[in-house]
Amino acid sequence: MVLKTAVPTEGLEAGDVGTVVHIYRDGLAYEVEFTLLDGRTAAVVTLEAWQVRPIGHREIVHARELAAL
Repeated sequence: MVLKTAVPTEGLEAGDVGTVVHIYRDGLAYEVEFTLLDGRTAAVVTLEAWQVRPIGHREIVHARELAAL
């Protein structure tokens, strides 16, 4: 899933890509894990459906430095 809005408390920005690890209430919310490119977990957050969107078929991942871990 792609973040549509920032999550400043976790250092996440709109456009960051995460993996859904749990679906709540038939898709009304998701537990999403965000990882660094070396595989370490940066954050695991519960997000409402309006905060994320599916990854598009013609999108590319972009790297950025995470401010804090």
